[in-house]
Amino acid sequence: MEKPYVLGVDVGGTNTVFGVVDARGNLVISSSIKTGAHNDLNDYIKDLTAGINQLIEQVGGKEKIKGIGVGAPNGNYYTGSIEFAPNLPWKQTKIPFAQMLTDSLGIPTTLTNDANAAAIGEMTYGAARGMKDFIVITLGTGVGSGIVVNGSLVYGHDGFAGELGHMIVRRNGRMCGCGRQGCLETYTSATGVARTAREYLDIRSDKSLLRNIQPDLIREFDIKKWHNTLVISVFYFPHSVFQALILLSDGFLSTSETQ
Repeated sequence: MEKPYVLGVDVGGTNTVFGVVDARGNLVISSSIKTGAHNDLNDYIKDLTAGINQLIEQVGGKEKIKGIGVGAPNGNYYTGSIEFAPNLPWKQTKIPFAQMLTDSLGIPTTLTNDANAAAIGEMTYGAARGMKDFIVITLGTGVGSGIVVNGSLVYGHDGFAGELGHMIVRRNGRMCGCGRQGCLETYTSATGVARTAREYLDIRSDKSLLRNIQPDLIREFDIKKWHNTLVISVFYFPHSVFQALILLSDGFLSTSETQ
């Protein structure tokens, strides 16, 4: 019997979202759990399994599910593991995530980097259909990137090629969860932008509606709502860092081609 559905899992630093999808890429049903609320990995897997099982029951049982695909930060397609992800509660461990879900659900599971999964989705169903060379950049708790060249994802020899979020864009800059300083995601992720806002509120005197919010409660959504001088500065700062990265990349490519 043909199995009409697959199940996708998006593991994020704040939330884990999962849903059942049909062969045309239509989302049939979805749910989520709080990633950050689970300091214990086994408790997280238990709650995730319970949530997924609820969705599976609503679409007719496991016999309707062909497989599970997982997108996760620092996900390694070659090993099926999440490896030392700085934005997850279990960042100091190498987690055989695909195998753990296969064992707990009894359904074949494949895992890759979350931005790579987004790139595959865009290439198959979204804005990149018909394109063979493009980059998908994901912004959230961190910054991810999926690079497609000649219609194929670039994984590299170890599965971690093209991690733009952990390219250093400011020497001796902000401390990153990966242990280095000045990584792109410390400035351009949602959390990085919110941090810039809090810093600007502390060192500048511009009038801003952001001052009506308790500093440690400011989130990217709050910044987007208000259009004033301080808010424009907040967005210009990380975006200018990112533009510098693009310019450096262009310069590097030009130099390489002339050698």
